[in-house]
Amino acid sequence: MAREFPLEKLRNFGIVAHVDAGKTTTSERILFYTGMSHKIGEVHDGETVTDWMEQERERGITITAAAISCNWSKTLETDRTNKDKMFTFNIIDTPGHIDFTAEVKRSMRVLDGAVVVFDGAAGVEPQTETNWGYADEANVPRICFVNKMDKLGADFDAAVKSIEERLSKKACRIQIPMGAENDMKGVVDLITMKAYYFEGEMGMEVKEDEIPEEFKAEAETRRAELIERVVEHDDALMEAYLGGEEPTTEQLKATLRKAVLANEIFPVMTGTALQNIGVQLVLDAVVDYLPSPLDLPDTEGTDPNDEETKIARKASDEEPLSALVFKLQDDKFVGQLAFFRVYSGVVKSGSYILNASTGQKERVGRIVRLMADKREEVEEVYAGEIAAAVGIKEVKTSHTLSDLDNPILLETITFPAPVVAVRVEPKTKNDQEKMGVALKRLSDEDPTFVVSTDEETLETIIAGMGELHLDILVDRMKREFGVEANIGQPQVAYRETIQKEAEGEEKYVKQSGGRGQYGHVKIRIKPLEPLGEDETVPKNVTREDHFEFINNIKGGVVPQEYIPAVMKGCREAMERGFVAGYKMEDVSVELYDGSYHDVDSSEIAFKLAGINAFKQAAGSAKPVILEPIMKVEVRTPEEYMGDVNGNINSKRGILEGTEEAGGKTIVNAKVPLSEMFGYTNTLRSMTQGRASMTMEFDHYEVVPPNVAEEIKKARGVAAE
Repeated sequence: MAREFPLEKLRNFGIVAHVDAGKTTTSERILFYTGMSHKIGEVHDGETVTDWMEQERERGITITAAAISCNWSKTLETDRTNKDKMFTFNIIDTPGHIDFTAEVKRSMRVLDGAVVVFDGAAGVEPQTETNWGYADEANVPRICFVNKMDKLGADFDAAVKSIEERLSKKACRIQIPMGAENDMKGVVDLITMKAYYFEGEMGMEVKEDEIPEEFKAEAETRRAELIERVVEHDDALMEAYLGGEEPTTEQLKATLRKAVLANEIFPVMTGTALQNIGVQLVLDAVVDYLPSPLDLPDTEGTDPNDEETKIARKASDEEPLSALVFKLQDDKFVGQLAFFRVYSGVVKSGSYILNASTGQKERVGRIVRLMADKREEVEEVYAGEIAAAVGIKEVKTSHTLSDLDNPILLETITFPAPVVAVRVEPKTKNDQEKMGVALKRLSDEDPTFVVSTDEETLETIIAGMGELHLDILVDRMKREFGVEANIGQPQVAYRETIQKEAEGEEKYVKQSGGRGQYGHVKIRIKPLEPLGEDETVPKNVTREDHFEFINNIKGGVVPQEYIPAVMKGCREAMERGFVAGYKMEDVSVELYDGSYHDVDSSEIAFKLAGINAFKQAAGSAKPVILEPIMKVEVRTPEEYMGDVNGNINSKRGILEGTEEAGGKTIVNAKVPLSEMFGYTNTLRSMTQGRASMTMEFDHYEVVPPNVAEEIKKARGVAAE
């Protein structure tokens, strides 16, 4: 089976936004206009295609990133059925709610471009900033779509200003709206200098016309701004323009494309998806300005057998296979689906591949292309494409799939650590067995969902990114796996750390007939410093997330084979914590001396010596409890501002400033997570339901002494 569309005609892009910006509505219009859906589903009716989970339809929010494949011919093509004129889109509709931010992060890793959707009345909102940051990290070119221009209070200029101020000065209008709120008629394209109207059923017919008189002056002003911004990216064009020669439409488009691909310009478009205005032109812009896989740099990875050896792969079917698994999803009909993006080579169903992350050979059972919850089986998937495989057993998010004879390991996706935990208990013995399976499946799907067991009470603890996140997962456990469970109160994921350097020594000696035990270590612990920009890790240092182990043993006073056991012991002691039994992090441990016994020394003896030496050192290193601090944004009518600010202050919050947007006052603050449970209800009753809030994890901070005492008391730790 040959490739249906050439690589230069492929676009992998995501649709990202803050919750309620109209992202899923935009996706539904895209499906309709590309012919994938014969009926437009509305979020408020619970009939959308991309929000296919029951919980998504009930709550009107997107929870999982949905992948859709479809084809597109540009709007004004005379023969839109001509295959030579068609482009293939792989679109990922991502969640907007902060609790499901991992879905956005993992999607960014495999996308080539993004359409960022904004609410025309609200402008930039908190989750938009977070998602924009993820796109910056992944270097993803973006198009901005200011949506909901039919909404009361919609203001295109104010929305663009908020993008420029809060996200990037590189934002640049390539359209202006004709009217706003109830008077929204269509859009003016500043490149073609034409007006576009959307007529017929669901705005299917796009009509090009001259710009009405009332919008001409603004269009000319904005076009001049656009040209000035674009010609900066081409010396010859700049020279001609300064000589009084205006660039042609083709020259403008070609240079704008170059600037967008380099992340030097973010084009801003507008419309209203709900009223079917502007969406087709956004799809045209995806074709014109967002990259194909050929426009991107070569994919870089390392040799799994030697991480010093760098390997590069071109986006080509002829190259050896390299693909990244970015998502797992449990399917009640076929089992586990592993979503992957192919960077080079070809994957065939029934073939054998290497999971370079585990070193295991795997057989690809079936390959399916996705259209949200529907799927089409395919024989082969080519470079640049996104699909899902059935039958790969030992696979996790971030694993690399590669050619058996030419292995490569791609960079993994890092996820934020969970900040909220609850105890979960099955109602019956039958539920207990099913719960283990359900929790494993769900944690495999979602890297920010962590399952653990409390060593003292043997209770199961689940942790995630927020109350809603855990609520959804418990609901899924009930509906998809038939597990009834009792849920405890939300708990904060506290951490511990140290604040100064200290030493510890332990001589573990045990003699009880026969062979004894002997392990003797001297260690030094100190707060872990972050690596400098160009700093590399020395050979004698093992560095992991939030932990470092330095082997400074000279002259073999501790044999090489026992050193990993000491490191393991220190790591185990950190897991148990020191102050209140919470996991300790950001500690550097140096093993600098010790001794051994020819007969009695063993790994277990050195491990126990490592545990006890660490405990001893931690006691002198000023150990403290850390708590998660959340970045909180409250949007409130001005008359309630005093109450909102007072309430935040009472929660140990720090107010960071206010601003005006969309007729409301925005209050920015940093507040400890422990104070924020149930805050949404408090806010509603305080403002008669007129205020809204969003929060996301910001950083960890040392808890005040009085709060630390309360935490220790709640954990049953005796006061010092």
